[in-house]
Amino acid sequence: MTTGPRLDEILAAHAGRDGALLPILHDVQAAFGCVDAGAEAEVAKALNLSRAEVHGVVSFYHDFTPSPDPRPEVQICRAEACQARGVEALVLAAEAAAGSRVRLKTVYCLGLCSVGPSARVGDTLHARLDEAALVALVRGA
Repeated sequence: MTTGPRLDEILAAHAGRDGALLPILHDVQAAFGCVDAGAEAEVAKALNLSRAEVHGVVSFYHDFTPSPDPRPEVQICRAEACQARGVEALVLAAEAAAGSRVRLKTVYCLGLCSVGPSARVGDTLHARLDEAALVALVRGA
């Protein structure tokens, strides 16, 4: 459960800040690997929001998960520009390389439209991927 001193620290760091909900949720996701119901309730209380309002935001954005997933994540851009540059032909090979060890996540635009197909692992962006490069990226995650 994502309650306790660490959550209190996150909430205190954003106290009095306008528009604090999303920054708090991102910090909770980063710290705990998820935003569970307990965290939603604490965030709602701290921001004087209803649990429904907080849950609506958490469930809307795909970056927030209700339970932690310890697997490494590779985000593959499947937006129009990367599709035009052939990303769809790479996905099956990436899925085979990932198996159940790596979580592949479809995202729509990493901002590298002119150098796609692209992917992100953590904070590192990778561009001009072909099948071999994407498979190597997934295996190395």
